[in-house]
Amino acid sequence: MAKLIDGKGIAAEVRADIKKRAAEFAAETGVTPGLAVIIVGDNPASQVYVRNKKKACEDVGFYSEVIEMSGDTTMPELLGKIEELKNDSRVHGILVQLPLPKGLDEDAVIAAIPPEKDVDAFHVVNTGRIMLGDFDFLPCTPAGVMKLLEHEGVDVSGKECVVVGRSNIVGKPQAMLLLHANGTVTICHSRTKDLAEVTRRADILVVAIGKADFITGDMIKPGAVVIDVGMNRREDGKLTGDVDFATAEPVASLITPVPGGVGPMTITMLLENTLTAAKRSVK
Repeated sequence: MAKLIDGKGIAAEVRADIKKRAAEFAAETGVTPGLAVIIVGDNPASQVYVRNKKKACEDVGFYSEVIEMSGDTTMPELLGKIEELKNDSRVHGILVQLPLPKGLDEDAVIAAIPPEKDVDAFHVVNTGRIMLGDFDFLPCTPAGVMKLLEHEGVDVSGKECVVVGRSNIVGKPQAMLLLHANGTVTICHSRTKDLAEVTRRADILVVAIGKADFITGDMIKPGAVVIDVGMNRREDGKLTGDVDFATAEPVASLITPVPGGVGPMTITMLLENTLTAAKRSVK
């Protein structure tokens, strides 16, 4: 039976440390780390995420600003708001909550955020630097996964690592971080032939595809570390991951639950990035 990785508990520990370091930084420099989040439209899931981000900022003593814009906001209006925040010295991190309403160009919006305030690490400059292994910020979810592995004493070096999913937000950067930690990395996706054969080779299996209970216990190598990034809602309203927990738990050695696994780490690493951005602004 696998040991559960307590993402909620680990996130609380890391946040307490961020709060302490932010207070020391503010005492030393007079600068309070600040995060501005722009939300366009009324997507209910986005509203929940934004509320959680604001609360997390307040809990660690950051300056926090939420800018709500209507669903019929135009590109010039949105880019104008980003320009304002770019020049606001209280704001060290700018985040535009995705997805955006139809008609707004997400790529252009991400490109408008200056790389030094891009605490999501989506800007092409930051993604390029992650590729090179010379970065200031990491995308929050992959960084959270690495922090969980580190906390649990999982040494990635020399391990067979399989990432299921190739999104720009999780899959690709996750593969790069495992590679930087000297893992031997395979990326699987919708065109992978005999997926189960590949996943069964993994010492560390990270799944991020957005398909409920897709990876089952018979697709997992006995004793593997299983990290489930998925967050899906079943027909009965319950949250579940991309891994079928009931069949995976008896096979794995370590596993993240959903909810309470990777999720709490994502916002925690956003706080870490905002503190880093504030420190770099002073330098």
